[in-house]
Amino acid sequence: MLVPSLFLNRKSGHRHLRFRDMAHDILGPNWGRYYVGPIQFMVCYGAVVGGVLLGGQCMKAIYLLSHPDGTMKLYEFVIIFGCLILILAQIPSFHSLRHINMIALALCLTYSACATAGSIYVGNSSKGPNKDYSIRGDNESRVFGMFNAIGIIATTFGNGIIPEIQATIAPPVKGKMFKGLCFCYAVLGVTFFSVAISGYWAFGNQSGGLILGNFLDGGKPLVPKWFIFTTNFLVILQQSAIAAVYLQPTNEVLEKTFADPLSKEFSLRNVIPRIISRSLSVIIATFVAAMLPFFGDINSVLGAFGFIPLDFILPVVFFNLTFKPSKSSPIFWLNLSIAVVFSAIGVIAAIAAVRQMGLDAKNYQLFANVDH
Repeated sequence: MLVPSLFLNRKSGHRHLRFRDMAHDILGPNWGRYYVGPIQFMVCYGAVVGGVLLGGQCMKAIYLLSHPDGTMKLYEFVIIFGCLILILAQIPSFHSLRHINMIALALCLTYSACATAGSIYVGNSSKGPNKDYSIRGDNESRVFGMFNAIGIIATTFGNGIIPEIQATIAPPVKGKMFKGLCFCYAVLGVTFFSVAISGYWAFGNQSGGLILGNFLDGGKPLVPKWFIFTTNFLVILQQSAIAAVYLQPTNEVLEKTFADPLSKEFSLRNVIPRIISRSLSVIIATFVAAMLPFFGDINSVLGAFGFIPLDFILPVVFFNLTFKPSKSSPIFWLNLSIAVVFSAIGVIAAIAAVRQMGLDAKNYQLFANVDH
């Protein structure tokens, strides 16, 4: 993904600041405006929706610890968390978020370690559920479930705003970005795999999309209450940072439309439209999260429609079109194979994601009070 951008920088003297700028120059203006731009916008905005939902679920878990018979619903906590994001949404830019990102990294490592430790504790205790590792459902459900999981994995390990992050780095970019990506995926590998493996070992096919929800069994804590409170609080803080980061591309689009570049950044002419547009985007994201409280479904849709094209298809297409390797070279056919295979996977994963959302829509009403 990064190489074509750097190549075009050397070739034309123009440094691309956005993924859609690369698509504009390599594929043509319509691809950047009507394909890459909307997909990236959907990915980033969908991540905000998922973050608001996850934050609300963690708030609900903390509430149930102190009020086991409480009557507050999930959508109420989603709204409360949305109000927090409404405040963070007013942070001006990516550069302003650098300290929040560092805090978010520490929180991610900490709560992942807590989730792993909690799963191991439950798995080794008599409090845990009976472990069943069988795959549920008929053959059709299993096949669609597999592709649904691929969409979720793509969301977990994909990143639709890497070029935007790259654009903020001072030259030389290539070495710094490569080190950053290696560190990023090392952290992802350690945190996500440790939680996934320990969670599945402890809870089997009963493990939920949010593993922290498994620490409560019918309102009864399987680990110490303080542990559940601490872990969920860490997730709330981390999801606040994630939502603030993924709001930035949305904010940029809105402000480019409504702001006046001739006026100062903090003039009333720009501040008022900024507050209104950012607030409306958070309110809409919060409403969608409360209305469709299915975290796994949101991740699979984002992966199928957004992250798979952005992270697995377009980069290899960009490479072949930019560097024009010989059709007899292995790199040309490797890139072409990756593009074809992941295009097929993306189509099937999209069908599986829509199918799963349809099934959940039959089982749950809008604004459902799901546990995890």
